[in-house]
Amino acid sequence: MNRLKPQRQIEILSMLVEGNSIRSIERLTGVHRDTIIRLLVATGGCCSRFTDRVMKNLDCQYLEIDEIWSFVRKKQSRLAANEKFDNAIGDQYVFYGIDPVTKLIPAWTVGKRDGQTVLEFVRRLKGSLNGCRPQISSDAFLPYPDVIDQSFGCHVDYAIITKKYETEHIGPGRYAPPKVSGCTKTIMMGNPNKDKICTSYVERNNLTMRTFLRRFTRLSLGFSKKLENLEAAVALYFAYYNFCWISRTTRVTPAMEAGLTNDPWDMKKLVEAISN
Repeated sequence: MNRLKPQRQIEILSMLVEGNSIRSIERLTGVHRDTIIRLLVATGGCCSRFTDRVMKNLDCQYLEIDEIWSFVRKKQSRLAANEKFDNAIGDQYVFYGIDPVTKLIPAWTVGKRDGQTVLEFVRRLKGSLNGCRPQISSDAFLPYPDVIDQSFGCHVDYAIITKKYETEHIGPGRYAPPKVSGCTKTIMMGNPNKDKICTSYVERNNLTMRTFLRRFTRLSLGFSKKLENLEAAVALYFAYYNFCWISRTTRVTPAMEAGLTNDPWDMKKLVEAISN
C-alpha cells in the first residue's frame, strides 16, 4: 500500500465508494487485491477515528434509526455448529441513524443483531449529540425501547412505526417485496410529534448503501471475508457520504448542512483530513 502513489490511492478509494468490488478494481487498475484491501482497512480505520472525533455536539432534533444486513465469509444458515459461536463471521448488521433534516449520519455500529450491538450503537448516537432532546423513530425491533430508555432516560421523545404488508402469493419469478397496506405509530416515551414519526429516510438510505457498497448488494458475489474489512468499508462509506456526497434535497453535503464544514470535500480532501 505504501508503494502506491497518492493519486492512485485516491482513484482506488473513489472506486470503492462508487460500488466497485475489490476484484473489479483489481482488473481496472492492475493493483493486486491484497494491496487494495490493505488500503481499505487502513483508510477505514482512519475514517472511523476521524468521525468519532468530529461527530460531537450535534444538534439533531429528529433521528431515524434502522439496521441493514450483510454477512462475513458465510451466511448464518451455512455456519457449522462450532462456527456459530464466532461473532466475527456469519450475518452482520450495520445499525445507524440519520437526521432527516440535514441527512447527516452521526453514528453507526457493526455487529450481530442483538441487544449488545444496539446498546453500543445508541450510546455512540447519544455521545454525538449536544445534549438536546431528540425525537427518535425506529421499527419494532425488540431491544430498541429498553436500550433507548437505558441510554437517554427521560430526555428523549421516542416512537416506533410498524408497517403492515399485503398478503401476496409467492409465485415463480416474484422478487419484489409485498406492498405496504398501512402502518401503526406507537409512542413509547415522551411526547413525540406524530407527524415526524417516520423511518422512510433511513430505509431509503439502505438502498443507497446497497448501491454504493458492493458488500451490501443483494444477489452478488460481493461479500466480506473478514469483519475488519466490512467495518472499514462501512466507515469509509459513511465518511464519504457525510463530507463528500451532495444531497439532491439540500444541494449541499450533510456535513455542510449540519455546520461541520463550509464546503463540499472530494476524496483527496477527505483523505488529507483523516490523516491529520
